[in-house]
Amino acid sequence: MTPSTAQHPTGPRRSPEARVADVVRHAVRAGLLGEDRPLAGFLDTEGIRASVDALRAAFPAPPDVLHTFAAKAASLVPVLRLLAECGMGCEVASPGELRLALEAGFAPASIVLDSPAKTRGEIRRALALGIALNADNLAELDRIGELRAPGSSSVVGLRVNPQVGGGSIGAMSTATATSKFGVALRDPGARDGVVRAFAERPWLTRLHAHVGSQGCPLELIAEGVAETCRLAEDINDAVGHRQVTSLDIGGGLPVNFADDTVSPSFADFAATLRAAAAGLFDGRYSLVTEFGRSLLAKNGFIGARVEYTKDAGGRRIALTHAGAQTATRTVFMPDAWPLRVAVFDAAGRPKDGPPLVQDVAGPCCFAGDVVAHGRELPELAEGDLVVLLDTGAYYFSTPWSYNSLPRPAVHGFARTGAGDTGEVRFATVRDEQTLDEIAAESGLAHVDSLLALGAEHPVQG
Repeated sequence: MTPSTAQHPTGPRRSPEARVADVVRHAVRAGLLGEDRPLAGFLDTEGIRASVDALRAAFPAPPDVLHTFAAKAASLVPVLRLLAECGMGCEVASPGELRLALEAGFAPASIVLDSPAKTRGEIRRALALGIALNADNLAELDRIGELRAPGSSSVVGLRVNPQVGGGSIGAMSTATATSKFGVALRDPGARDGVVRAFAERPWLTRLHAHVGSQGCPLELIAEGVAETCRLAEDINDAVGHRQVTSLDIGGGLPVNFADDTVSPSFADFAATLRAAAAGLFDGRYSLVTEFGRSLLAKNGFIGARVEYTKDAGGRRIALTHAGAQTATRTVFMPDAWPLRVAVFDAAGRPKDGPPLVQDVAGPCCFAGDVVAHGRELPELAEGDLVVLLDTGAYYFSTPWSYNSLPRPAVHGFARTGAGDTGEVRFATVRDEQTLDEIAAESGLAHVDSLLALGAEHPVQG
């Protein structure tokens, strides 16, 4: 595979390091980062558009392809709106994500509902709107059959687990022998049961498989897709016509968190798929993809202020405002989700100096809240800024409300002009959560509700 850096459609863009430095400097000047706003997320709108273009270029016609964005990777309405305007569809896995997708302007026909635990109410609504559904299991197919009206415009698929194995991160591997997702194809009688399910339901026209994401090699993902293609051919042979007309091949392209290169690329992934399942690209099936992290991770970063530094046991520790509440996976699984750290001074200028081994810790009140362990970085001081790179997906967009810490503000950005004379324009994606909003979310409107329970039986002293 040939590493690459993202290219803007109108030509080469500045290096990732230079783009981040520009944005940090301008964010400080604009008051978006500093003492009063010590934490924020940032998204590169030009980079997002370039990533969508790269995805499209990797899957030229034929076949007909609906590229959907996995909403869980960045459940922010303005981000979804941008992707809708770029011609993407949206993959959703909950009523909340469906609401966000509709608010963002995705046409119902471009939305795919995936979830292993859909309620009857969720299924009814999706069918009423004409949204595509992927059933997770045969019992769900029965439920859809009961609720589906004749002539429904919703495409209905069945998720299968090709059981091709896992990658290096078990929690991200969805094609293991005991994965909770899909119909396990290699279990006794399961494959024949899937073929019968299609034969009994002429409205069932799609197969869906998703092998996993981070930690899964391309060859493993392609093996699962190839097995799904073979199953589609077996189903169509068994029913005597082309009932399976589309394949949802999921997403899961891993992201390189080690440096700025985009490796593997969407083109690498498509080439691996062609080698494993040539029939996937000959037009006999329309395709659906569900990429998320690979579209946004390298197009975003977190900026956080250093509040204090101290020494403990011979180790320098920088206490910042970016911790488990916004980098949850990295804090709890640091070996699986390591993040690069860039350092800037209080004015937003890249900081230099002799490297010093330091921990970069967060504000959460537990000892493990450390986002970077023993890193050699220029010596950090109060007021400096640390930047957690490659965090455009899953990090600041879906924060954890531990310690009732506020959700950080998120800003989109784009550059105008070139070189040192260029400017950076910002747009608000999400406001920082206020203390009033935290209190309201925590039940303030019902503050006295528990006092009324058992009031006639006071506790005896």
